[in-house]
Amino acid sequence: MPYFPSPAAILYSLIDDRATILDCTWHSLKLLLGGYGVGVFIGVVTGVCIGWFEQARYWGMPMLKVVGPIPATAWIPLAMVISPNGETSAMSLIAVAVWFPVTMLTASGISNTRASYLDVARTLGASRSFLIFRVAIPAAMPNIFIGLFMGLGASFLTLVAAETVGVKAGLGWYVQWAQGWTEYGKVYAALIVMAAFFSTIMTLLFKL
Repeated sequence: MPYFPSPAAILYSLIDDRATILDCTWHSLKLLLGGYGVGVFIGVVTGVCIGWFEQARYWGMPMLKVVGPIPATAWIPLAMVISPNGETSAMSLIAVAVWFPVTMLTASGISNTRASYLDVARTLGASRSFLIFRVAIPAAMPNIFIGLFMGLGASFLTLVAAETVGVKAGLGWYVQWAQGWTEYGKVYAALIVMAAFFSTIMTLLFKL
């Protein structure tokens, strides 16, 4: 004690503080879905551009290889300067974390579309937009979904880290707050909720 409370104490903390934990879970869900949605949208768009257009690949791929591997959490000081709003900063960091794997794998899938698919479509008179939206993107879907899974894992890590800075609610914030008061029963209760929360979202993506 107090670092390793009994299972009964953890369960009591979970029941006793359920209103706050549910509110923090709701805030985390909003941040996660907002940042993840923005990151996926920008990642797919930039990935398609880099994978399809030669000029975009020439300029975009080197920048992607330099900027992309930087952990999203390393941008926390800059995000707080650019956006004083804690929730906007956290959402932006999640979007950056998701953007890199989605862009990289989308670009790989688009550029590796089988040439025979494109040749047949061109022979039948397909326009450029048809080639992109009806041939290349469907062919790249396996790669895109791998990027979505990798981005989801990165978004979980970034969410917890981003919520410890400048955010007034959320599971990451709750863990730090409880640890500050040495309420380790509440820390473990939040970790249990976090595990259920993240695994449910991952399962839904698997179903999709």
